Amino acid sequence: MDQPRSSQRYQSETPDDEPALLKQILELVRRYPHFGYRRIGRMIQAAGWKVNLKRIYRLWRREGLKVPPETEEKACIGYKRECLPSPSTGKEKPCVVLGFYF
Repeated sequence: MDQPRSSQRYQSETPDDEPALLKQILELVRRYPHFGYRRIGRMIQAAGWKVNLKRIYRLWRREGLKVPPETEEKACIGYKRECLPSPSTGKEKPCVVLGFYF
């Protein structure tokens, strides 16, 4: 054989159903942005697709999808929400604050 070894490498072929599967993944991600690839994969499998989670994860990474981080509420420093005056009555609610000194 007079062919170089570099020309004899394996060439992967994309499956015929991959564009439709990717379209389904992106549609579910737009509808449920806080779901990860595992949950999206289970939803796709429940919809009738015969697909492995490893394939879902590969497509997930290739498209650069990420789950947005959860936002935390900023705490009011020095106040408890229960102690603040209510907008309807303007009166403060009774509030018991226990302090521990060590």
